[in-house]
Amino acid sequence: MPPGDPLSARNRELVGEVRAVDAPVPAAIGGAAAAFEDQQGTLGNYLPLALALLTLTTFVLLFLLTGSVVLPLKALVMNGLTLSATFGLLVLIFQDGHLEALLGFQSAGGIEATQPVVLFAIAFGLATDYGFFLLSRIKEARDNGLDERSAVAFGVERTGRIVTAAALLFCVAIGAFATSGILFIKLVGVGTALAVAIDATIIRALLVPALMALLGRWNWWAPAPLRRLHARIGLGEGAA
Repeated sequence: MPPGDPLSARNRELVGEVRAVDAPVPAAIGGAAAAFEDQQGTLGNYLPLALALLTLTTFVLLFLLTGSVVLPLKALVMNGLTLSATFGLLVLIFQDGHLEALLGFQSAGGIEATQPVVLFAIAFGLATDYGFFLLSRIKEARDNGLDERSAVAFGVERTGRIVTAAALLFCVAIGAFATSGILFIKLVGVGTALAVAIDATIIRALLVPALMALLGRWNWWAPAPLRRLHARIGLGEGAA
């Protein structure tokens, strides 16, 4: 048993050194350091593929809905901003230990590696859902003859109260997890509530409409081959 913190850099290096030793029989290394190294290795191996599939799927579905390559990219960037702000707040709260007394926990000095992955999946899905909802209404208004700015205003007007009410209800429901005595559940509750609140207010109510108003007709740009492809297989309100 190595001395000191099992997850220290030296003990994690020791796992690799022991595994590199030739053994006459099959051997396995156990313990917290070995489990942590295996977990990190698995995340490092599969996370890029998962992110690539998620990005590609989101991009394709948004393209099929809008016929644009700009709007899917913008949606991914906005989702990234939501998640970045959320993770920053989680580091401030759960890693640096702010609001310990208010939330009733003791910081461990870090965030367990799987927690951001779980939170990412939940928050990205909810942000994408709100994005689809807003863009579908904007596209509907534009297809019915409104100009670019009027279509954006119409979409925000039609979805604003619904998205805000849904986000508020979800924040109350998932935010109740913040009262849990289990740190993992508390972090997921606080993190998801923060992500939904940020996405429904700063992102969907301010940044997305402002950026779409600035871009104007460039929101709907796509190369000619992709425009023809969308005309054949694109999704619409009646596609289901």
